[in-house]
Amino acid sequence: MKEYTNHPLRALNSFHVDEYAARIIEFDNPDELDTIFARENAPEQWYTLGGGNNILFTGRYEGTLIHPTGRGIEVMAEDDSSLTIRVEAGVEWDDMVAWCVERGLWGAENLSLIPGSVGASPVQNIGAYGAEAKDIIERVYLFDTHTLQHCSLSNDECHFAYRDSIFKRELRGRAIITAVDFKLSKIASPNLGYGDLSREVESRGGATLQNIREAVCAIRRSKLPDTAILGNAGSFFKNPIVESSVADALLASYPDMPSYPATEGRRKLAAGWLIDRAGMKGHRQGSVGVHDRQALVLVNFGGATGGDVMALAAAVQEAVYAKFGVRIEPEVNVL
Repeated sequence: MKEYTNHPLRALNSFHVDEYAARIIEFDNPDELDTIFARENAPEQWYTLGGGNNILFTGRYEGTLIHPTGRGIEVMAEDDSSLTIRVEAGVEWDDMVAWCVERGLWGAENLSLIPGSVGASPVQNIGAYGAEAKDIIERVYLFDTHTLQHCSLSNDECHFAYRDSIFKRELRGRAIITAVDFKLSKIASPNLGYGDLSREVESRGGATLQNIREAVCAIRRSKLPDTAILGNAGSFFKNPIVESSVADALLASYPDMPSYPATEGRRKLAAGWLIDRAGMKGHRQGSVGVHDRQALVLVNFGGATGGDVMALAAAVQEAVYAKFGVRIEPEVNVL
C-alpha cells in the first residue's frame, strides 16, 4: 500500500486536466482496504480511480482517490465449453481482452481497445459493437465501505442496464470493486451485427477471433483520437433511449437516422449522429472541441480545464435539444 498527498492528476486522467488530489492511496491486495477504512483517518470523501479514462476533474479533488493496482488473472473453472477467470481490478481492460483472444476464448473480442481498467467495467457496463461487459461478467467482488466487509454480487444482483449498474446507483460511493469473474466461451460465437464491423472482418478473411479483434481495433483507431496526442475520455455522451413514438416521429423527418431496439416500447438513438446533424461535429471553443471524426468525443487541445470541457458539453447538449428535442447525458464521471 502506498499513500501520496497533494498529488498531481494530469498523468492519471485521459483528459490531461491539470488538477490535484489531496490524497491518493494505492492498494494491490483487497485486505489493505480493511486498514485504509478502519483506521482513525479513514477517508470520509473518496472515489475509486481506475485507469482515469472515464473521468473529468473540474477542480482539485479534496478527498482521497483509491487506486487499485492488482494485475492478476487466474483461471477459476473450466469445462468443455467455457472457462471462468478472475481478474483483479487494476488490470487494463484491453490486456484482459488480448489474454482471452490469445487463448481462443470468445465473448470479449468486440470490446477490444476500450480504455480503462477491469474494475471500472461493471460500473459503467462498458459496451461496443453489440456487446456489453454484462454478457461475460459472472460475479463482481467488492469491499463495502459501510459495513467494512468483503463480499460479491452475481451478475443478476449487479442490475446491469445500458451504461448502468447497481454501482452507479445503490452502491455509488459505497463499493470498491477489487476483482471480477468473467465466463468466456470456447465455442466460436461471432457477434457481427454492426455493418461496419462485419465488413471489416470480411476484409480480413472471415470471423476468427483475431480478425474480429483486429477489425474492432482498426475501426476504433480510425474514429477515436489517441489520448497521448489529444486529451479525451472516449465517448463523452450516452446514446439516448427514447419512447418509440419519439423515435418514429424523428424518423419521419430524418429517415436516415440510426435507431436500435431498446427495452419494450423504447428505442436507442445514436448520440454521435444527433451531435453531427446538430452542426457540432468539429466545433471548437478555445482549447476544447468536438472531435472532427467522432462527434461523441470531446477533446482537450491543450491547457483546458474541466470547466472548459463542461461548458462545451453544455453547448452540445443545447444544440441537440434545440434541433431534435432529445436530451443527451454525459457518460463520463464528473468530479
